[in-house]
Amino acid sequence: MTSRRRRDKQAERAALRAAADRLLAGTPLRSASGKLTATELLRESGLRRDVTYGDHRDLVEEFQARAKAQQCTPAAVQELADRNAELKKKLADATDALAREHAVTTALRRIIAELELELDRAREELGQSGNVTRLPAPRRRSARR
Repeated sequence: MTSRRRRDKQAERAALRAAADRLLAGTPLRSASGKLTATELLRESGLRRDVTYGDHRDLVEEFQARAKAQQCTPAAVQELADRNAELKKKLADATDALAREHAVTTALRRIIAELELELDRAREELGQSGNVTRLPAPRRRSARR
């Protein structure tokens, strides 16, 4: 029979308070989103849900009240949101530019195909007329050493 380690409720409370402070300051360590929710508080503190709600519900409610009183997005999360919006705009601009380039490329391919057909027709007509004399190829001079 293995013995269970005794829980340190004071350390759990300290972990919850530190996690709440980090989330409210916008500097989370474990939370990916940094949202001011009880779920993110649990993730940030590293404690299990049953432990937190069983013995430390008051700290969760205190965090929720502080988050509601703050009534704003933490600075770090706001910076991420702004950067995300900026990157979305750059992506939209790049997508538009790519679409324009694709249209130009398509038009140029059509023009090239038409010019190749015209060149082939012109060569056929020249070959059939018979009154065009081909000039001899120029002689290459050997390089003097």
